[in-house]
Amino acid sequence: MNNTRKIHIAIFASGTGTNAQMIINHFIDSELLMIALIVCNKPQAGVLNIASKEKIPALIIEKERYFKGDSYLPELEEFDIDFIVLAGFLWKIPSKIINAFAGKIINIHPALLPKYGGKGMFGKYVHEMVIANKEKESGITIHYVDELYDHGRIILQATCAIEEGDTPASLARKIHVLEHIHYPSTIEKIIRNGLLS
Repeated sequence: MNNTRKIHIAIFASGTGTNAQMIINHFIDSELLMIALIVCNKPQAGVLNIASKEKIPALIIEKERYFKGDSYLPELEEFDIDFIVLAGFLWKIPSKIINAFAGKIINIHPALLPKYGGKGMFGKYVHEMVIANKEKESGITIHYVDELYDHGRIILQATCAIEEGDTPASLARKIHVLEHIHYPSTIEKIIRNGLLS
C-alpha cells in the first residue's frame, strides 16, 4: 500500500445517512483513509446534508446512466476511489462497478444472512418479517458485494436478542446500535489488513 496517499473511500447511500455519519466520524483524523465521495440516488436524501456539512463531495446519480450507461465509473476514477462502502444504498450494484472494484465493495445488511436477504429486503421490511416469524434473535451482516443481492462472502455478523414485546421499530433501534458499533471498525480492519489486493 502506498504510504504517501490515503485510501479513498466512496460511501453509497440512499437515506438519512446515519451509518455514513458514523463512518465519517470514525475516520475524521485517519492517516489511513479518507471519505472522498458520497454517492446518492435520491436528490432529497438526508445523507446529502451530511456530505455538505462535512464538506465531502457528493455525486447524485440517475438510473439510466447507472444501470445502462458507464455506471459513473469516470467519476469514481476522477475521485481516485479505491474502495466502496454501501450504507443503506437501495440500488443493485451493476456488473461494471463490481468488475472495476472486484473484492473492494462491502455492504451491511440488517439481518443474519442468508436469512432475510434478497430483493426488496431492506429496513423495516426485514424487521417486520423477522418479528412476524417469531425469531429469537436478529443482527447485522457485513459482507462483500457480488452480482446477487445480499450474497457475497460474509465478513462479520453480530447478533441481538429479540424479546417479547419487541416491534419492528424497537428491533430497528437495536440493529442501528450494532451497525454503528461494528461497521466503521470493520472497514478499518479490512483496509489495515490489506484485504484490498
